[in-house]
Amino acid sequence: MPRANFCEWPTLALIVATSVSWMLLVGFYSELGGWIVLPLAAVLVTMQSSLQHEVLHGHPTRNTTFNTALIYCSFSLFIPYRRFKSLHLRHHNNDRLTDPYDDPESFYLAWRDWQQLPRSIRLVLDVNNTLLGRLIIGPAVSLVGFWGAELKMLLSGDRVVLRAWVHHAIGLTPVLLFVSYVGGMPVWLYALCIAYPGMGLLMLRTYAEHRAHEHAEARSVIVEFCPVFSLLFLNNNLHVVHHAHPRTPWYQLPGLYKAAREDWLRRNEGYVFASYLDLANQYLFKVKEPVAHPTKRRSSEEAVS
Repeated sequence: MPRANFCEWPTLALIVATSVSWMLLVGFYSELGGWIVLPLAAVLVTMQSSLQHEVLHGHPTRNTTFNTALIYCSFSLFIPYRRFKSLHLRHHNNDRLTDPYDDPESFYLAWRDWQQLPRSIRLVLDVNNTLLGRLIIGPAVSLVGFWGAELKMLLSGDRVVLRAWVHHAIGLTPVLLFVSYVGGMPVWLYALCIAYPGMGLLMLRTYAEHRAHEHAEARSVIVEFCPVFSLLFLNNNLHVVHHAHPRTPWYQLPGLYKAAREDWLRRNEGYVFASYLDLANQYLFKVKEPVAHPTKRRSSEEAVS
């Protein structure tokens, strides 16, 4: 569904509001105190991450450079926007969703790779496949894997990856200076108590976004009733709709869903949760799916040979 307007004002307004709110919260850290600033700023980190997702899909304007400038300074610290964009657009190959090798956002491992892991690592990954585990250790598990892969590419001389990290470092400089000198907050406190929880909150969305399934459209979830989280995640709870219309702005996704709800439920073969509370009731302490992909039994060496 193409955009009709040059500028999507709801998205632009939300980017500005998020940035201004973050600056006010962090800037008045000494006056407001950690009990107010830390959780609210973590929510804003999650919101900016959702907005970065909108930007990489071509919003809010038709000017890519302007769009990127709007979210150039990443509040979340850990992942370069340009790497997120590159990997996420690869993830949008719906035919390869959840594949351990071809989907860079897959939480699955091929069966043989899984069997070769030490028991301690398998235990960590099993805990990570519970909702509570994903919220608490999920960011650390993801970052270890991501940073390890990035380091290999950097050491191999990948200039595209290097440029992404250089841009990330440039964008982080004003963020960390603002945190430290304007807000008077230790950088370690920001990283551990704002950026990390913000990434953990985002994993409430990504935890159930996809499942292994024979049919491509049945791999993406619908979480129906969640007014607060729908805004925070910019309606990506309607994830099958987003994958079918990745260029559609976030505020149009509910209309697409409501206009053909029964068709969407048929297309994703009932992969539906009534709310995130429903998801938590089922999987807070329970493994939702095994880490080993049910159909991908190759080892990583066999996959590339």
